[in-house]
Amino acid sequence: AAARPAPRVREGALPPPMSLRSGGRKLSFELLSSGLTAADDDASPRSLPETSSDGQRRRKRRSKRKRGALQSPPIAEEEPRVDAHPPAALRVADLMPVVEKVCQTSDAERSAAGCVAYVGVELRQRNVAGNGRAVTFAEDAASSCGSSSRESAAAAAAAAAVPDVIDPARRPEANGVVKKLEKDESLDWEKYIKENSNVLGEVERRDNSPFRYFIGEMYSGNSLRSTIAVGNDKKRQRVYNTMFHVPWRCERLIVAGFFVCLDSFLSLLTIMPARIVMTVWRILKTRQFLRPNAADLSDYGCFVVLALGVASLQMIDISLIYHVIRGQGTIKLYVVYNVLEIFDKLCQSFGEDVLQVLFNSAEGLSTCSTDRVTFELLRFLLDGAIAVLAFVVHSFVLLAQAITLSTCIIAHNNALLALLVSNNFAEIKSNVFKKVSKENLHNLVYYDIIERFHITAFLLFVLAQNILEAEGPWFDSFLINASYVFMCEVLIDAIKHSFLAKFNEIKPVAYSEFLEDLSKQILNEQPDDRQKDLTFIPLAPACVVSEQAMLLCCQFVCTYFTNEQGIHCLSR
Repeated sequence: AAARPAPRVREGALPPPMSLRSGGRKLSFELLSSGLTAADDDASPRSLPETSSDGQRRRKRRSKRKRGALQSPPIAEEEPRVDAHPPAALRVADLMPVVEKVCQTSDAERSAAGCVAYVGVELRQRNVAGNGRAVTFAEDAASSCGSSSRESAAAAAAAAAVPDVIDPARRPEANGVVKKLEKDESLDWEKYIKENSNVLGEVERRDNSPFRYFIGEMYSGNSLRSTIAVGNDKKRQRVYNTMFHVPWRCERLIVAGFFVCLDSFLSLLTIMPARIVMTVWRILKTRQFLRPNAADLSDYGCFVVLALGVASLQMIDISLIYHVIRGQGTIKLYVVYNVLEIFDKLCQSFGEDVLQVLFNSAEGLSTCSTDRVTFELLRFLLDGAIAVLAFVVHSFVLLAQAITLSTCIIAHNNALLALLVSNNFAEIKSNVFKKVSKENLHNLVYYDIIERFHITAFLLFVLAQNILEAEGPWFDSFLINASYVFMCEVLIDAIKHSFLAKFNEIKPVAYSEFLEDLSKQILNEQPDDRQKDLTFIPLAPACVVSEQAMLLCCQFVCTYFTNEQGIHCLSR
């Protein structure tokens, strides 16, 4: 037989094991073509060459291929084969032996059988699942060749003769459609657990007693890992900032600001009077009155405010205020102190504006023309009167606050402890849990600096009061109480700024920047930007301290002149 071209296989599929590889091979259908007539040959489109030897070889090869059907690859299509011999018709009589042969070669342990069908001019291979039962190609031929009524009848007869070895649930229907297997029901977990109670045998056998649970928790590792995440270097740095860096840098800034306030306070009490004395001496020496400049007018205004403030406080009976505050039982001492502290902050804000207006009027009076001198002078006097009124009120508020603190220190009923606890923790509550920016924190640090200086002034007032009126050993108790007040203020400021920086994600370097801005303010290196300056007006604290200083001087003088020499001098 002449050599035929190799079959063409679809892309991605392996060549089928039952493909025709040469012209010498014959299909098993050749055995069916020995008994049909020439008339049937003309009517049937399915024909194969008739050769007995080729048919025997073909049956042997088919039997071998049946045994290896389980390993057959996917179906591949081939091009039609052109036979050299004319086709012969199928005979129904020869169909039965072939069907029986195929059924006998199938084994009960095999899971599939190959069937070959030649439809028109196309050859294909199919696998039909059967749990080891073989489905004959006669049924396949009957389902695929609907054009030939003779072949359909032959295939039906052959299918009827096959022994009943196929599972009825998997047997193909007469119309060629294979019944589908019914799907399994979805898994019911509760039902499955009830039917298979030992599937979780280890869990069920575990002792659920509290003692067993406690032992298991002891050996299970860190129990807080379930509720607390593991930290990192950023968290560690945040803890160090809260405990060490922020308190240290904040306290360094507050101490530096305290000395800036002290410098301004001492300048008001020393430098300003000295400048006024020099100006008056120059006028008396030259006997020429010149228009003063803005700095001299500002000094004159501040000196008048200070003098009138001290004079107004001298007219107040401190003992009367002390007994009124201590004797009343309606309002507690710490409530009175907190109310006075609020008024202190209000007076600070208003006094800053008043003093700035006074300085502006002084500058306008020093530079105005001759025609506007009267107007500028009247405005300067009006602003000076407003400044005197504002700072006298502020001085009285500070004096009342100092008397309240003195009352708490002298009292023996834990009034000082109540004052410190209520005042300091109210300050923490009002500041720590607020959302603040870096600029607001800057202003808050400056408020703490001013508050620290005011507390120092109050302690000096209490010291002066003890010198004037206390009897017996009082200095030790005063030092202890003053240390309590001062240390509580330092501790509260550290806690407040540490958690403010923590909650608002502000790094400790911000306090170093604040200290740098304060240093530039002292050196006058930023004259244009005055928004970040420390604004402290020492007039009201100076009035309180000066009033007590004058009382001490008067007592010293009276004590000195109580002896005979002093009485003789006074009699003269």
